[in-house]
Amino acid sequence: MKRALAVLLSVALFVWLASDGRWRALAATFGQLSATVVALAAAGFVCSYLLRALRVYDEFRRDGGARFASCLRIVLIHNAMVNVVPFRGGEAAFPLLLRQTFGTPLSRALASLFWFRLQDAMVVGMVAVAVWPNLPLALRALGAIGLLVIALALPRWARARHDWAERGSLALKLAKLRDALADSTRHARFGWLWTISNWSVKLAAQALLLSALLNTSLANGAAGALGAELAAIQPIQGVAGFGTYEAGAAAALLPAGIDFDAGLRAALALHLFVIGCALAAGAFAALLLAAPNNAAGGPSPGADESSGSPTHS
Repeated sequence: MKRALAVLLSVALFVWLASDGRWRALAATFGQLSATVVALAAAGFVCSYLLRALRVYDEFRRDGGARFASCLRIVLIHNAMVNVVPFRGGEAAFPLLLRQTFGTPLSRALASLFWFRLQDAMVVGMVAVAVWPNLPLALRALGAIGLLVIALALPRWARARHDWAERGSLALKLAKLRDALADSTRHARFGWLWTISNWSVKLAAQALLLSALLNTSLANGAAGALGAELAAIQPIQGVAGFGTYEAGAAAALLPAGIDFDAGLRAALALHLFVIGCALAAGAFAALLLAAPNNAAGGPSPGADESSGSPTHS
């Protein structure tokens, strides 16, 4: 049912685009962008990719001789897959590429992806709590405190001693996942710094582009960009994000007095730009960046599959 709804959302967006010649208005919207705005937005996305690669390198720098170029390759291919594979299926690229490149056990790689996405959600949630219009101060404070408690408590819970390995096969699997999460939170010393920096740059680049597309203020562009990103974490997603991304941005722009149709058109143009950058960067990574350290795809000498976590040198 969720997938059927996702397909319907995406189809509805393209039906809307095809009706009344709106695709011509979309082309005109692209045409009003200056070369300076396009260059600055593209540079912002490149900077965001580099910051995400630093976050991966920070965590796995001791595992199997991880190199920054290899981490950047993983990030770029994973990002391209996430942007185009339906129903968030592209997320599978991250653990598989880590295993192929560094021999990282899947439990560790999945825990790392979970922690990365949780950090992303917390940072975006904190921004939303801070800027959401007409939200009472008490709710802002409650939301911020709740997110901070989760951010501080989860790593401590993962690192706490436990004896789940003695309670059966399911408990053993959960114990290994918890240990892997502890590895992720322990070794990424600057994880929060990379996450906050990445989202600051990413949202700024999207806000700049959206404000230029709509000929509005940077603050309104930031609201639309935040609405699009919040829509991306909803349980129902359009195919490759089409439909939900645009609706989230357009809805966030309504309080600024921007017509929903205009918001949809600008958000679709932004979405196409984001996907274009992701695909170009992914192609660059696949063709030109460093090949996997372990092309055979087996565990590296530093990884102990039976223990569920790599041995560090």
